Amino acid sequence: MRPIKVIIMGAAGRDFHNFNTVYRDDNQYEVVAFTATQIPDIDGRVYPPELAGERYPNGIPVHSEEDILSLIKEHSVDEVVFSYSDVGYEYVMSKSSMVNAAGASFVLLNSRRTMLKSRKPIVAICAVRTGCGKSQTTRQVSRILKAMGKKLVVVRHPMPYGNLVEQRCQRFETYADLDKHNCTIEEREEYEPHLAVGTVVYAGIDYSEILLQAEQEADVVIWDGGNNDTSFFAPDIYIVVADPLRPGHELSYFPGETNVRMADAVVINKETSASLEAIEQLRDNIRKLNPEAAIIDAASPIFVDDPEVIRGKRVLVVEDGPTLTHGEMKFGAAVVAAKRFGAAELIDPRPYLQGSLRGTFEKYPKIGTLLPAMGYGEQQVKDLEATINSVDCDAVVIGTPIDLRKLINIEKPAVRVTYELQEVGKPDLTDILAGLR
Repeated sequence: MRPIKVIIMGAAGRDFHNFNTVYRDDNQYEVVAFTATQIPDIDGRVYPPELAGERYPNGIPVHSEEDILSLIKEHSVDEVVFSYSDVGYEYVMSKSSMVNAAGASFVLLNSRRTMLKSRKPIVAICAVRTGCGKSQTTRQVSRILKAMGKKLVVVRHPMPYGNLVEQRCQRFETYADLDKHNCTIEEREEYEPHLAVGTVVYAGIDYSEILLQAEQEADVVIWDGGNNDTSFFAPDIYIVVADPLRPGHELSYFPGETNVRMADAVVINKETSASLEAIEQLRDNIRKLNPEAAIIDAASPIFVDDPEVIRGKRVLVVEDGPTLTHGEMKFGAAVVAAKRFGAAELIDPRPYLQGSLRGTFEKYPKIGTLLPAMGYGEQQVKDLEATINSVDCDAVVIGTPIDLRKLINIEKPAVRVTYELQEVGKPDLTDILAGLR
């Protein structure tokens, strides 16, 4: 019998992990292609033979998702495996209908099937959607575990947008390592806050190898999830962050609902920015999905280094890129800060867009009067810098997880907004983590 022919639909992350853990060494299957979406310029590559294994001496091509129907026909594909995250159920089922109509089965792998087991305790932090506040929750978990005397390593969800062989297993201990590995803005946003407090970060493509290395230098491994994807590691404690500014998304986005159903604890973040009605709607939905999960109430207070840069000024607001694009948030910390500290006006960046950022707004037209800090490659960073400096404004308010002023030259007065998790009442994360003593 011929092997089952498979295409893996992805976005340079979960797709590679699913291949590595389920398909790479299974002779029943032949993966004929990956497809790619969400992230600019990640198609047209090859998943290299060094990673694909001896069954794939030429590697596996990565095509644009737009080619999926022609690929199914060309290769007589039997199954298409959906392997990316933070998309609505209507979107997922539309893809399923398209694939089924083309004659292939549409597959969603059981998340536990792809979870690697560890010899060390695993604390996984995931989310219902992009932009819920997962990163600040991960930082708070790190602080608590360090106070308990634990030596930590953080393993971050993959963002392999460069040379895949070189990104097989990456270790970050210093800021110099970010330059060494040619990290994008998106990667720096996730890694720098951990490095700033002395926590080693791993990321890459081959998470079996990454886990083996992380286990050698940690008492506890923290999984720092991306988008609203499920954990790559089998967790001893599963913490999921939910957003009352988007109530109902925990019931309608893939695989955010899966995360809630598997959670040991769900953090309701941003409570000081949401209505009581929205918070209670979210709380009720969590209880219906997972009555056994602990619910932790939390806020996300903001801090601004110099509010006078904002007061009375016409400001350009720059927010985290993925949160505004496929995360579909209409505002972030920078908007909150601009309004709280008396900005006279938020300037619309759309008339001033440069280069690739025009394409970003064409793909995500609902972004509105905000500028996403897109930086998936060198040219996109240059386009971001050129756009910011072209906007007719008095000042720039930066709400990204890292200080953009260190990466690009901003020719106007600029102020950075930071934010941390603030737990409210009991239970709290310290209670949840006490079992690791």
